[in-house]
Amino acid sequence: MRHKTLRGYLKPYWLPAIISPLFMLGEVSADLVLARLMGLIVNEGVLAGNQDAIIHYGLLMLIVAAAGGFMGISCAWTASVAAQGFGNDLRVDIFKRVMYLSEQQTDKFTTGSLVTRLTNDVTVLQDMVNMILRMFVRAPMFFIGGIFMTLMLNVNFGYVVIAALPVLAVSVVVMLKVVNPMFSKIQTKLDRVNAVVQENVSGARVVKAYTREEHEIERFDSANTDFRDTSYRVFKIMAYLMPLMSLVMYAATIAIYYIGAHLVDEAAVNAANVALASFQAGDVMVAASYITRILSSIMMVSMMFQQIARGKASADRVREVLVSAPVISGGEYKGESGERAGSVELRGVSFRYPGASGDYVLKNINMEVKPGEIVAIIGATGSGKSTLVSLLPRFYDADEGEVLIDGVNVRSYDLDALRHKLGFVLQKAELFSGSVADNIRWGNEDATDEEVIEAAKTAQADDFIMGFNNGYDTYVAEKGTSLSGGQKQRVSIARAIVRKPEILIFDDSTSALDLTTEAKLQKALRENLRGITIIMIAQRIASVKNADRIAVIEHGEITAFAPHEELLKTSATYREIYSSQMKNSEGGGAL
Repeated sequence: MRHKTLRGYLKPYWLPAIISPLFMLGEVSADLVLARLMGLIVNEGVLAGNQDAIIHYGLLMLIVAAAGGFMGISCAWTASVAAQGFGNDLRVDIFKRVMYLSEQQTDKFTTGSLVTRLTNDVTVLQDMVNMILRMFVRAPMFFIGGIFMTLMLNVNFGYVVIAALPVLAVSVVVMLKVVNPMFSKIQTKLDRVNAVVQENVSGARVVKAYTREEHEIERFDSANTDFRDTSYRVFKIMAYLMPLMSLVMYAATIAIYYIGAHLVDEAAVNAANVALASFQAGDVMVAASYITRILSSIMMVSMMFQQIARGKASADRVREVLVSAPVISGGEYKGESGERAGSVELRGVSFRYPGASGDYVLKNINMEVKPGEIVAIIGATGSGKSTLVSLLPRFYDADEGEVLIDGVNVRSYDLDALRHKLGFVLQKAELFSGSVADNIRWGNEDATDEEVIEAAKTAQADDFIMGFNNGYDTYVAEKGTSLSGGQKQRVSIARAIVRKPEILIFDDSTSALDLTTEAKLQKALRENLRGITIIMIAQRIASVKNADRIAVIEHGEITAFAPHEELLKTSATYREIYSSQMKNSEGGGAL
């Protein structure tokens, strides 16, 4: 999937992007003219005692100021349209890219970093575009126009400009050379702050359960202090620039007044000399105004380069996401319904998590599930159960061997077509803010109210939903915090059922249900979902013993695959799990 260059995001807004600097050109021209008109008021009005001249030039100033104000407002508006549009489109494309990244890529960037790139980094780039559109013309125009107008008054003022500019230019270059590399560090430190916040918001219950509030506050304080100190070092260096520029500006203004005073005195002494006699006190004031604008333009340039430096750091981070082609990309096969709909087969599959060293998590897995069959997978924690089913929707790809659905390698499927065949109920129930019905319909946005209710009944969720005051319209808080663990799991199961998949996968997603509710769920699944292939991961024998076949997985290998009764006879591991759970059940679950 190709991506646009960052400059390309400004193309749809080329018209306001071009008009904005033109408006700024008008605003700066008005500003330069206003200074000259003020000098004429002083020279021809105040000093000459001519009130008509004051009124004439005063009205002219008001007209020019109004025109300049209109130009300034228009410039700000058009620059904002271009910058905000640029930021909006860029943010949308980054989010789209993030949505299609594989799990291993999301893990590589980290959640906190992706949040920072989507928000803060895009805002920095947006501000940079806004500043460039406004300052790119303003600074050079003030600089060039100011020098021209100053020299038009008297060439002697050029010496002041020549003396001041090198000092400011060297200061700006040195400062930018020092602070530019530090902007990337600031964004990285902000990543860490966001990561800590995200972890604590999503894991608030765990933090409270283990009374780790103080520890997490200290962890956040450490990350936040690190971010503050890095930012402080950058802005401390930059803070030296403003006083230095102000010092140079005031020194230059004093020099202008000093030279101007001499020129006015000489004009008075040499009244016969037309060139000198034409120089008056108002011209000194105008020259001082121009020199201020000339030096201010250097300050504007420094601010612009500072923003560009920050923007470059952010642009590099944003570009990293935009150029990250999904590691897992789909094929062209859309799938066909037929006799084999719902079949699953793994042939010699081995898998190791990307970047991990050591042995394979899954080793030479061979397994076939027939259409409509209910298959369970059981094994110790860390044996590879969840990893195995994550290969079916291609959350990850196998390193060796083939994974086939309906006889077709999953790598050949269009990703949407592949994942529409599957209903996946994750171990951790993830719900979204909205109504209960919205969360169930999330599995199939076109589902009717009747289909939503039917799915909830199959998932054993209808009773507790109808117990709410607003029934299916009951609001679910963010991440489902207003529901219990068992309620969240049943809503998640209903969400998968309403999808009407060919293959339904339960990744230990009934762990929060009591045995009675789970038994009702399994009975409803058999009765209402005939013909749908069900793959169920569980820890409890009671949850899997009624499956058509049960796969026993040990250290990433399937050591047995048969019905419950047969496994009791042939699999020592299964017998051991069964005996252990039955003993605990008889002993009241004593530890």
